[in-house]
Order: sequence, then C-alpha cells, then structure tokens
Amino acid sequence: MKVYTKTGDKGQTGLYSGKRIPKFHQRVEAYGTVDELNSFLGLLRDHIEDDDLRTELLAQQNHLFALGAALADDRPGQAYELPASAATDLEHAIDRMDADLPKMTHFVLPGGAPVLSHAHICRTICRRAERRVVELATDVEIDGAVIIYLNRLSDYFFVLSRHLARVMQIEEVKWIS
Repeated sequence: MKVYTKTGDKGQTGLYSGKRIPKFHQRVEAYGTVDELNSFLGLLRDHIEDDDLRTELLAQQNHLFALGAALADDRPGQAYELPASAATDLEHAIDRMDADLPKMTHFVLPGGAPVLSHAHICRTICRRAERRVVELATDVEIDGAVIIYLNRLSDYFFVLSRHLARVMQIEEVKWIS
C-alpha cells in the first residue's frame, strides 16, 4: 500500500463514511488539532525520564488517537470512544502531582527548561483542540465526555509542568505585571 493516494490533491479529504469534505472543514480542524497535540505529546514524552510518567503520557497518546478517529468518523454509532474513566483518571493524576506542589501564589509563564516548555505547548494546543471540538459540537453530536476529557488534559499538562519543575528543581518563571 502506498502512503500517497492523491485523493486529497484537490483540497478534499475523506471521512470514515467515504464522504469527501474540504480540508478546512471544522471536523478536519478538530481532529487535525488533536493529531497535532498527539505529536507534541510524543515530543514531551521523549523528554521525560520517569517511566511512570512516560507510561501515563503514552496512555494519553492512545486516548488522543482514538479521539481523533472518533472525530473523523461521521457514521452513526462510532466504533472509537474514550474509556469512561479517561477524565477521572486525569483528575487522580493531577491530584497526585498537585499534592507535592507549593501553593499557587502567582501566574506561571511557560519556560524554565525545554521539558517545561513542551508541557506548556501541549497545554495550549490542547486548549485549541478543545475549542475546535466545542465548535464542531455546534453542528454535529459530540459526546460531552470528549470535551470534559480535553479540559482535564490541559489542566493535567499545566500541573505536569509544575510537577516537573519541582522534581527537576527548576524555579518557575513568575508573571510579574
């Protein structure tokens, strides 16, 4: 099987149903942004040495891949879906990391070390993915659990950046107004 099909050469792409839509369609924007997030999440995972965190991040990559597939599937009764515990699992991970963090007394600017910056890039792309999915949900039925999951995932990336700063003994960059 060849990687290139030439079916998108005129600015259209196919959904699972076979329907062709423009590559700028809000559905493509939604699953494309989820795919972009997944790629940056892989980069973040490559910069983390802790095996438990790497495993946790790999699980999120698998969730994002399934989510992207679900967003590209316009057929009724989608075969791809997130596990029911996806958002609550993130909440538990957030709580676990947050328990050892100093109280927030300031806004945190992205930066301080490449791994922290990568976590913040994932956070901001995740927020964009959430916006794209919410926009798509105005026209097609989207499982509310997807939006909740993306909201928690962006929170997870923020807390992860703070957790990594603490573990690596990197001072957080405070926003000074």
